Amino acid sequence: MKQPQKLIEKSTEIGGKKLTLQTGNLASQATAAVLGRLGDTMVLVTVTAGSKTDLGYFPLSVEFVERLYAGGKIKGSRWVKREGRPSDEAVLSGRLIDRSIRPLFPKDFKNDVQVVSTVLSVDGENEPDILAMITVSAALAMSNIPWNGPISAVRMGLTKTSDEKVEYKINPGGAELELSELDLIVSQTEDKTLMLEAGAKQVSEAHMLEAIKLAQVENKKMISFIKEFAKEAGSEKIKVEPDTMLLEMKAVVEKSYSSDIDKLIEARINKDSSKELQDELITRIFEEENMRNPEGKYDKKSIAKAVEAIFFKKIRQNVLKKGIRPDGRKVDEIRPISATVGLLPRTHGSAIFQRGNTQVLTVVTLGSPRLELLIESADGEEAKRYIHHYSMPPYSVGETGRMGTPSRREIGHGALAERALVGVIPSQENFPYTIRVVSEVLSSNGSTSMASTCGSTLALMDAGVPIISPVSGISVGMMSDGDDYVLLTDILGLEDFSGDMDFKVTGTDKGITAIQLDVKIPGLTIKQVEETLKKAYTGRMFVLEKMLAILPKSRTGVSEYAPKIELVKIPVEKIGELIGPGGKTIKNIIAQTGATVDVEDDGNVAISGTDEANVKKAVDWVKSLTREVVMGESFEGEVKRILPFGAFVEILPGKEGMVHVSQMSNDFVKSPSDVVKIGEKVKVRVIEIDEQGRINLSMKSGDAQSSGEQRPQREQRTENREFRSNDHPLSRQLRREKMESQKLQPRGRKTHY
Repeated sequence: MKQPQKLIEKSTEIGGKKLTLQTGNLASQATAAVLGRLGDTMVLVTVTAGSKTDLGYFPLSVEFVERLYAGGKIKGSRWVKREGRPSDEAVLSGRLIDRSIRPLFPKDFKNDVQVVSTVLSVDGENEPDILAMITVSAALAMSNIPWNGPISAVRMGLTKTSDEKVEYKINPGGAELELSELDLIVSQTEDKTLMLEAGAKQVSEAHMLEAIKLAQVENKKMISFIKEFAKEAGSEKIKVEPDTMLLEMKAVVEKSYSSDIDKLIEARINKDSSKELQDELITRIFEEENMRNPEGKYDKKSIAKAVEAIFFKKIRQNVLKKGIRPDGRKVDEIRPISATVGLLPRTHGSAIFQRGNTQVLTVVTLGSPRLELLIESADGEEAKRYIHHYSMPPYSVGETGRMGTPSRREIGHGALAERALVGVIPSQENFPYTIRVVSEVLSSNGSTSMASTCGSTLALMDAGVPIISPVSGISVGMMSDGDDYVLLTDILGLEDFSGDMDFKVTGTDKGITAIQLDVKIPGLTIKQVEETLKKAYTGRMFVLEKMLAILPKSRTGVSEYAPKIELVKIPVEKIGELIGPGGKTIKNIIAQTGATVDVEDDGNVAISGTDEANVKKAVDWVKSLTREVVMGESFEGEVKRILPFGAFVEILPGKEGMVHVSQMSNDFVKSPSDVVKIGEKVKVRVIEIDEQGRINLSMKSGDAQSSGEQRPQREQRTENREFRSNDHPLSRQLRREKMESQKLQPRGRKTHY
């Protein structure tokens, strides 16, 4: 059904800001199209339904399209100006929408559905992800596509006042979010929670739950608004007919092949050729049932669906009615845990974390600040110094498959592990490294993202990263039947597939650092969320205890193979002095020390290298080069140049002053070469710093030096070109002394100086 041509526009308020939805003007050939606006952030959402397909799953695709023009930007690449593949941030925003809307589609609806959210304008204050989720809900609600919405989504922030009181903020802006201890996205129906995504700075379970409750209040208002919008703009929903053949086949499998399903469950747990056993069972059912029914109405695809449905149903019933999990554990029992640290000799930090058959290797690499990740978006450039990547190759589940570009799932799991730990990473001032963490999933049987979080904590500690507090994580699942439900701690992959939710929580002993909730049912009640948070706390504390038994705290130093880095803060006005003309000074430092020197516009200088002594040498050089020299200071410097009227002495690396011939001794000196030689170390004292910052030095003893010999100096003209050098001015007194030594007479007041 095409988009109605009648222009409909409605507005409401969310978090104290005006939100507007409009339809009937753009993308008229899509099944539904809605333009959403919040502040000056605008998103166009199109929903399109295709033909019916039978892929064994619901063919929903969600795309979140970022355009740099939305922020008035042009891609920085000189060679490519078109946006490339979706950024990780765009993929994560698309996953937020997918996880929020997927559970509400009818199970028997198998048409292709594509949702595209195109960001048209961003104002830097209102995030487009929340606006997109609300606009998608409105588009689905007004379309003819069967969907049990609408939903709404809100971002919750949390700040603490000076007296430790907690303040919650609905849809905090960019600046507010920077100061917030919580970044929580909540999508909900009127009475249940569908999706949670949170990053936090050790926020308590009580404060997290309160934020979810407050989000429900705001989301209810928005859902009422979307219903009014859809009522005016919407059309009648397509009716979905149940698959009667599948229902009939499920009844047959459950009645006649129950014992075979039990054997299949046991084989799946023990990894005993379960795929072959399942194929054999499907073939046997096909042959036997079609013999009983000569018309042969059953096909293998329907039988396979029925076998899987009864397979999952029996797992659920065993848990709900008997308290028996597929692997025999109690509902709150965690699989055996083991870990190893420091197993890779040349990496900067490494650890293997294993829980049951889930095994993850995590490797930490430390680099200089200039290696931080620059992210280009419509809002501008953002720099990240902590980066977490996650890889799950096909062999981790005993299969073959494509390898290469990370999947959306891999990007999502890596982002969760990154969010879990970024809050405990030390500041750049305390640990001036760019940190890249890679989690390699070696074996997968549930909760690989939580194993990645635990393994990453140990790897960071092994690398000598002084994390604020160790982080552990656990996943809690649920089996339900109507109002009856059981929560399961540390779910297997099989329990994830057959269960109703995957509720992941990471945190320290002080509070939560990240949450990710996916559900397959129409949401969780607040009571279920609260119970899950309590169970997750008990579980992650148990895991944390096991981890700290392996490595109780961060190592005191970084690996010998890691670069040594120090930060130096210099005055902004000294940056030019450090760099030097044409970069001569900084290049000289790099060449002579072998260290890397990176200068920021704010005066922060990062000095790195593999040799600690060379790094220290470069640090001392930078500090001395940019420090202020004051009158009366004494130095032991090296003679660098000798001219007819004096010598230039390096008092600090890269900083020279001049000792005039008259300041070389208390006695008369005819030529500087009679007193000093190039490369000789001499003791000097600062006697003058002129308006241009040039330094005059003296080698005289203290008594003579303080006897008032210093006088204003002027540049003079002589027949000797070296004497006319601008390297240093000569005072009138100095010129008289030179003329006297040459038996010349002064030419009076008209002499040019």
